[in-house]
Amino acid sequence: MGCGGRGTGAAANALSVRNGPIRLVAMADVFPDRLQGSLTQFQKQFARQVNVPKDRQFIGFEAYRQAMACLRPGDIVILATSPAFRWVHLQEAIERSLHVFMEKPVTVDGPTSRKMFAVAEKTRQKNLKIGVGLMVRHCRGRQELEKRIRDGQIGELFMMRAYRTGGRAGAVGPAPVGTSELLHQVRHFHGFLWASGGLFSDFNIHQIDECCWMKGAWPIQAHGVGGRHYRGNFVDQNFDSYAVEYVFADGARLWFTSRYMPRCHNEFASYVHGTKGSAIVSTSAHTPGRVRLFRGQNLRREDLLWAFPQPEPDPYQLEWDDLVEAIRNDLPYNELERGVQASLVTAMGRMAAHTGQVVKYEDILNSDHEFAPEVDRLTFESPAPLQAGPDGSYPQPMPGEKGMQEY
Repeated sequence: MGCGGRGTGAAANALSVRNGPIRLVAMADVFPDRLQGSLTQFQKQFARQVNVPKDRQFIGFEAYRQAMACLRPGDIVILATSPAFRWVHLQEAIERSLHVFMEKPVTVDGPTSRKMFAVAEKTRQKNLKIGVGLMVRHCRGRQELEKRIRDGQIGELFMMRAYRTGGRAGAVGPAPVGTSELLHQVRHFHGFLWASGGLFSDFNIHQIDECCWMKGAWPIQAHGVGGRHYRGNFVDQNFDSYAVEYVFADGARLWFTSRYMPRCHNEFASYVHGTKGSAIVSTSAHTPGRVRLFRGQNLRREDLLWAFPQPEPDPYQLEWDDLVEAIRNDLPYNELERGVQASLVTAMGRMAAHTGQVVKYEDILNSDHEFAPEVDRLTFESPAPLQAGPDGSYPQPMPGEKGMQEY
């Protein structure tokens, strides 16, 4: 479900597992061009494993039902549409007793998080295996790093910091004349909070999650700042820069910085600092991690204590190898609640920057601001959940102006 970049990538990883045959039998999207482009790629790369005739290629907002109807209980469905639809599609998968791989984030606001927490028990009752696309958790180097941190090799973690800064991203202009406003927002989902949680949630969840994993805890509150700069004709809902301070129950801090502006310093890395040393969790992008432990806090080569051997396996493939092994051997495997926690904590930082308030975990979990409450009833004729103003711009976060509501 969802034949864009991540859906295509996830399906390619599924078809590449080494622990048994897998076939692709049905596909669904709201955009015919994306489905056809993805299918063409699969037919070239995995011809003997792909059997998706015209009558199993489904287009539309109800296509997920039609595609899942082609599967048998115990088969796997990939949920890789924009995140707004995740809870809708998951409920259908549970009803059909399908194992699930879903892309992150799995929720974008408090109300959808509560829905996902509520269905988690159903997945356990049915013994469904649920994978969430936080592939860093399956990185063998980071798994070893987490063990070493738990063993106390760098003492108690008191500070973490992560950076994702790069060029322009998620910048969206007004819908072209004659284009469906709804489909414009779905196609450019990174620009709209209802569809994806915006750039902050969709891009930054990996590093926020990996730092919380190393800490062994989730933060209890966040405070942040952000702003829009040099926007030109872009009318999306994203800020161009964010700086968020996450606070943990023991007083430890995670400082997260992101910026999406050209011609600035770029960094894509995560670090943790303990009372006896420090570590690199991500060196430059998600893979390879090239994780390392150091004496002291300066991360200098001469202070190196340990480094994971290179080259390292691809975590995008490992998460699929692990999921399929659990399905075939009936091993415990359910990442749903952890995926919701990571999504909610990430959104807590976004909400703090967008509102200008200190946001506690309970604040966002219990928030009544559901960005797209009728997403399960959308059709091609539906109005978009977000409406543009007379000037073509969309409602944007205005810190200090709307209390605890992001827009």
